[in-house]
Amino acid sequence: MTVSSPTLQELLARRVPGHALERPFYVSHEIYERDLDHIFYREWLYAMPACQLAKAGSYVTMRVGAYEVIIVRGGDGEIRAFHNTCRHRGSIICKAHEGQVAKLVCPYHQWTYELDGRLLWANDMGADFDASKHGLKSVELRNLEGLLYICLSATPPDFEPFARLARPYLEVHELKDAKVAHSSTIVEKGNWKLVWENNRECYHCSSNHPSLCRSFSLDPEVAGVAADGSVSARLQAHFDRCEAAGAPARFRLAGDGQYRLARMPLLEGAVSYTLDGKPAVKKNLGRVALPDAGTLMMFHYPGAWGHFLPDHSLTFRFTPIGPTETEVTTTWLVHKDAVEGADYDLKRLTEVWIATNDEDRAIVEANQQGIFSPAYVPGPYSPGQESGVAQFVDWYAHWMERALNPVQVAAE
Repeated sequence: MTVSSPTLQELLARRVPGHALERPFYVSHEIYERDLDHIFYREWLYAMPACQLAKAGSYVTMRVGAYEVIIVRGGDGEIRAFHNTCRHRGSIICKAHEGQVAKLVCPYHQWTYELDGRLLWANDMGADFDASKHGLKSVELRNLEGLLYICLSATPPDFEPFARLARPYLEVHELKDAKVAHSSTIVEKGNWKLVWENNRECYHCSSNHPSLCRSFSLDPEVAGVAADGSVSARLQAHFDRCEAAGAPARFRLAGDGQYRLARMPLLEGAVSYTLDGKPAVKKNLGRVALPDAGTLMMFHYPGAWGHFLPDHSLTFRFTPIGPTETEVTTTWLVHKDAVEGADYDLKRLTEVWIATNDEDRAIVEANQQGIFSPAYVPGPYSPGQESGVAQFVDWYAHWMERALNPVQVAAE
């Protein structure tokens, strides 16, 4: 007698709050495809800092599941996104991860597109061919204070609630004046949800992140999410001090839990993510007046989190590339006029998070290996240390429940 596997709806219905998810959520190819269909193909995804496209014709390609996307700066200075698929017979247009072009030219039959997506030239297509009907298919894009977000859906959700909340926090960092000092991409052999779960707590930090722990606070309130939204008097005093100096700081969490912003203090005496806690860059990026303002910690599910400090900023992008593989791209931003070797040392700027990312990769991969075992049973989260993990898992489960049962949810 063959015993059928539980459906996704059944797995969600029997989920125990405050506990990890069951094994299929982390290994099933079917659930991975559902995650893509219901989350990554529908939601706004962080793509890259706008400053990475410094000149007209600068482009970057990005893959999300089955989709290939080109993000390119036009001759008019505007940044646009297009599906990286020729309107002739579907060939990939830009094969490289990034580059510089005058026009977008398909390598197959040389169909040539303007940087704004218009088809300019297609050889020998006949008198009745209308080039205006064969431009590149656009992808929705928004520029939030120098951070680019894309949405693959033809009917994207409203971006403004997030933008409205995040804009005042980000604008003081003046990312329009940034440049990319370094970018690093690694592949973690673990499900994307495990990458997020590891990110949402520092329960593991003291025993796994010696470099990070020289500057990042182990206080669970910094990485966590209080169930009632309350903060301690100590943390509130830090928020008040930052806001009095012109840097929005207080804890803000979206009603559905999809995004959060808060300017959290680093360890006492530390002002940046360096081994000695001192600034990594002499020329600040932005106008955060307090040297010890700490880090603006922002996450936006499903694909990004970031740290924005007085001297530099970091963005992290998560992209699932299989049921048990996730690509993580980290970008270090400094002021566009900061000179390497004079205003900052690249090794000193990047060494803490390069080490931390590699340590996190090992953690996630060990976690995934353990979950592969049929003996795995979801365990409980620590209420004091893993509130952020519980919050992420709740967000994911509720999001999938709404996607799978829209009529039922609407009726409630």
